[in-house]
Amino acid sequence: MRAMRAEEFSGYEGLKLVDLPKPGLSEGRVLLRMTAAGATPLDHTILSGKFHGSKAPLVLGNEGAGVVEEGGGTDFPVGSRVMFFGAYGAFEDGTYSEWVAVRKEDLCLIPDNVDDVSAAGIPVAYLTAQVALTRAGFRAGKTVLAPAIGGSIGNAVTQLARALGAKHAISSTTSHAKAEQAKALGFNEVIDSSLEKLADGVRRITGGYGADIVIDGIGGEVLSAALGALAVEGSLTTLGYSASPKTTIDVTDLIVPQASIRSLNMFLQPKAAVTDAWKVIVSLLKSGTIKPIVAKSFPLAEAADALRYLIEGRPFGRVVLKV
Repeated sequence: MRAMRAEEFSGYEGLKLVDLPKPGLSEGRVLLRMTAAGATPLDHTILSGKFHGSKAPLVLGNEGAGVVEEGGGTDFPVGSRVMFFGAYGAFEDGTYSEWVAVRKEDLCLIPDNVDDVSAAGIPVAYLTAQVALTRAGFRAGKTVLAPAIGGSIGNAVTQLARALGAKHAISSTTSHAKAEQAKALGFNEVIDSSLEKLADGVRRITGGYGADIVIDGIGGEVLSAALGALAVEGSLTTLGYSASPKTTIDVTDLIVPQASIRSLNMFLQPKAAVTDAWKVIVSLLKSGTIKPIVAKSFPLAEAADALRYLIEGRPFGRVVLKV
């Protein structure tokens, strides 16, 4: 079978198209014929040798969509379309491949109104967003800030918070063009941080109140700026570092509002939390209340170009490989 494998963690040039044996079926696994795989910043981090625990050679990709070929039982009959997320592509071979043997508990049926390419970009973004919101104590009426409306986490958090009854579901971007694109797509509470500071924009939108919950998948200076937007007793969850793993914070942004900062690692979440998140996400997908946005799709053999486009092109929406 064809697969895109990192022969070494040396950047884009380390990713090669290889021919590998089709995976065998073992207990607790379901054999999938992959149809699409999501490309994520984590894939690039691993390919760049900046993720702990991953070892080359490694087929990248920790999310995707496919068709059940064997082992799904009555829950996932042969021919079922499924999507999934897991430690694939990080600690074992992943989804940049024609076939994958997936743990049954990682699977979720794809709603009929969602195509495979869109589905491949759902798991990481929306599961992370929903788990983060739940852990932060989100409920209807809260105000949520998720920087980077064009990115997967920022967009998913914004959509979910809005769909679940947030008083304000605010996002931001450093690009004026992306701010305009977001507004054209119906995101009306987007701060153009090329024109105003992030905290100032949040205070303007909320009448001085601030954000009860901040979910930040960017890190770096964005995290520092977002802390200044917290409301009294607010919290910031940090779960990504695509901008930078390092930042400098003003501790008064936490002390004055008696706010808090916490972190999220999806690989450490209990299965029950992921199952609960899937239930919310699937219900909203079926109703059309949330809609995944795909910026561009690439053939499997062009995975390196796809990652380059994701990281350097910074598109609005997900980047997906068609298998």
